[in-house]
Order: sequence, then structure tokens, then C-alpha cells
Amino acid sequence: MKLRKTTSAAALALATALVLSACGSDDSANGDGTGGADGGDGGGGTITIGVKVDQPGLGLQTADNDYVGFDVDVAKYVAAELGYDEADIEWREAPTPERENMLVNGDVDMIFATYSITDERKERVDFAGPYFVAHQDLLIRADEEVTETDDINELTLCSVVGSTSAQNVNEKFAPDAQMQEYSGYSECLTGLENGAVDALTTDDSILAGYASQEAHAGKFKLAGLHLSDEYYGVGLPKGSDQRADVNAALQKMIDDGVWAETVEEHFGPAGYEAADAPEITETD
Repeated sequence: MKLRKTTSAAALALATALVLSACGSDDSANGDGTGGADGGDGGGGTITIGVKVDQPGLGLQTADNDYVGFDVDVAKYVAAELGYDEADIEWREAPTPERENMLVNGDVDMIFATYSITDERKERVDFAGPYFVAHQDLLIRADEEVTETDDINELTLCSVVGSTSAQNVNEKFAPDAQMQEYSGYSECLTGLENGAVDALTTDDSILAGYASQEAHAGKFKLAGLHLSDEYYGVGLPKGSDQRADVNAALQKMIDDGVWAETVEEHFGPAGYEAADAPEITETD
């Protein structure tokens, strides 16, 4: 296994950096579901939006039952452009393996939940966007190194059920890697901390949020491998007539500079350098 120890000085520097960067910071929208938005034009109705609740920096439910993070703020902006006040939004947890089912079943009107656009998913749901580009990476223990893709074959990895990251590992770049899939990232982090797994693999944006939490300061770091490009889209029910309006709202957020401000607010403290806003390509 090629998990090499870093020098104690490097580990100390990393721990200091992570401490300093700790995060501080029902009518359907397409008119034919059961979830929320009275025809999709506001008008005093509500809109039901699926988000993550356990991803620092992206989608996190606080102890006060608030929802915070980049995805949450993008969702609020889009909802406002569609005519909904923040009080009109009904938030709902969107677990990774259930996102398509939630849209198909009409449980939500839209999903903003680190939802990578893939051809397989587009067979069941539609997407607007993309509105963010992340890269698959590894989260490893702070005193170890993984410098080459081939090294991954010798590791035991953890990811969540239904994620594109878990599929990518064995199909694209590490066919011999051992993969453990859990229902949530918190279980993977526990396994990484106690040595049950060698690395957690998912999008670098998600990993950066976990690494920068005060509770994890000095424990973990990103390997920096950039294994894939993950384009986050807004999940919509198949055949939704809201795609053009959602895309227009996303483009306005980018053009007005609000998107960049939101990226800096949520990712800046973690030292994560996000890619520029992507071109919106999901138009039909």
C-alpha cells in the first residue's frame, strides 16, 4: 500500500492551515406533481426543494433547523427568480441514492444536492445547468500521501451508495481498489479516522468541507488527484417546463456576480479553489 507518511513538519503545517480554514461560516413546479409550486410561478404557493443536510459548505442542516451552504444559496436565488419568498420553500433531505426517486415520485419539485449530471440519470430525470464543476478526489489521513492514480488500486476506499464516485473508481481508474459503500459520508469519515478504510472518495468540494470542519482540523487532507469532472445540475422531473426559467435564473446569478460571491463565502474559508462558473448546456 503506497500510503507514505509525510514529515512531522509538513503535518504540523497542514494541521495549522486546516484549523485556520475551519468552516464558520405542494403543488409541483411543473404543474403535474404533488410537491409544491402552484404552476411554478410563485403566486403565494410553496416549492419543495431537495438538498443535502450533512455536507458542510454545500448543504447542511444546522442545530437551529436552518439550511446553509452553496447549494442552498443557489436554490434560494433560483426560487426567488421563480417568484417564491424564502418562507415559501419547503426543504427536504435528498439522500444520494434517492434523488431520482424523489423527482419521479413527485416528492420534490427541484433538487440542488451536489447532483452530478450523467446520461444514466437523464434517462429518468431532467437537469438544468450546470451551475458548478467539481472534481473527484480522495480524502486521506493528514500524515499520508497518495500521489498516483495507480496507488488507488492498493487502497480500501469508502463512498456513499448511489454516488458517481463509487462507480468511477472501479470502472475508470482503479479496478482493483476495494470499495465500501455506506449510506452517509459521516460513516466514511469515522472509518477513515479509525483506520477501517484508507480514503474517502467523492467530489473535492464535498471533501474540502469536511476537512475544514473544526472537529476534523488536522486529521484529513485532499490528495489532489482531480480524477474526474463533476458537473452539478438542478434536478427536475422528467418533462418539466421549468428548465428554461431555472437556467435563466442561474445565468443571472452568474452575470450579476452573486454566484462568485457565494462561492467565496462558502468555499473560501476552506482554502478550496473552485473552478469558474460553467457554461449552461442542459437546454433540451
